[in-house]
Amino acid sequence: MKTARIVLICFLAVFCLTGMAAAARTKIVVATDATWPLMEMMDKNNAIVGFDIDLLNAVAKEVGLTVEYRNTPWDKIFEGLDAGKYDAIISSVTITDDRRKKYDFTDPYFSAGQILVAPQSSKARTLADLKGSKIGAQSGTTGAMIITRAPGVELKAYDDIQAAFADLASGRIQGVVCDTPAAANYVFQNPQYKGKFRIASSPLTQEPYGIVVKKGNKEVLDLLNKGIKAVKAKGIDKQLEKKWLK
Repeated sequence: MKTARIVLICFLAVFCLTGMAAAARTKIVVATDATWPLMEMMDKNNAIVGFDIDLLNAVAKEVGLTVEYRNTPWDKIFEGLDAGKYDAIISSVTITDDRRKKYDFTDPYFSAGQILVAPQSSKARTLADLKGSKIGAQSGTTGAMIITRAPGVELKAYDDIQAAFADLASGRIQGVVCDTPAAANYVFQNPQYKGKFRIASSPLTQEPYGIVVKKGNKEVLDLLNKGIKAVKAKGIDKQLEKKWLK
C-alpha cells in the first residue's frame, strides 16, 4: 500500500510540474515614455506608436507574447520597474555600465548616438562652439550627461524632449543634445519646426539600445532575446528602420 501511495505521489508531482511548464508566460507589461518621436510617441488617436513599439510587437509575436504598454514619465520609469509595476522597459534606453549594475539588458536591438541640434542660423558644430550657452536635454538621459561633462556650457534639463525643442525654437536655449532618431524627427519631419533647426555635430557617441528588465528576471530576458534574434534574422528590424527613421 505504501509503495502504491509513493508511486501515486510521484505521478502527481510530475503531472503538476508538467502543467506548470505548459503554463508558460503569454503576456508582459512594458513601460515606455511616449514623448520621444519617432521611437515612442502618442498618435492622433492617443495610441502609443513608434519604432520601439513596432519592434517589441514583432519580438513578442516571434515568441508568442502579447504586450501591454504603460506610458510612464522618464523620471519615474526605473522606479516602476524596481517596484514590480511592469516586466520591462522599452524607451530608447542606452545600455551603459552603470545601468548594467542594477538592471539586466537584452541584446542590443538598435544603435544610435547623441547629436547636437542647433538653430538653422547657428554656426556651431560642437558643444565647445556654444561656450557660455544653455543647452537642453531630457533629464536623466545620456544627452544630459554629455552636457554636464562639457566645459563652458550649462545644462537646462526638461521632463520631455518636446519642451526642449520648443525652447530652442523660441531662443531660450542655444542647442539640444538628443538621440539621432529624435534629432531627425525635429529637424527633418516635424512640420512645426520645418527649416528652423539643423544637425550641428557629428554623432557624439555610439549607443546601443536595449530592453530593460529587473535584475535576475531570466524568464523574460531569455524570451525577449530569443525574439530579438528572430526579428534580426528575418530583417524585420531593418524594415522598421526604413519605415520610421529613413
